[in-house]
Amino acid sequence: MPLIVGCLALFTPRLAIVLVVLFSDYIGQAYETILWPLLGFFVMPLTTLAYAWAINSGGSVSGFRLVVVVLAVLVDLGLLGTGASSRGKSRRA
Repeated sequence: MPLIVGCLALFTPRLAIVLVVLFSDYIGQAYETILWPLLGFFVMPLTTLAYAWAINSGGSVSGFRLVVVVLAVLVDLGLLGTGASSRGKSRRA
């Protein structure tokens, strides 16, 4: 089951966050407040899931888990940048 949610997170991270929140306490164990996961849901969903995985699997973000979180940040920023640039190109045409 975690493999399916992990694969789902790569394609639709927001749906994966909703499923994880509904069916487990995985996000709640990683974050102390509801503010950060809520902001992460709207701004950087893959990073939110990667951080939750890092905290739940090892207790801290270090080593390989740090690499995964950094890659998630880069992917989230790339997706946000790509969307903005593609909207700008369609307006010019």
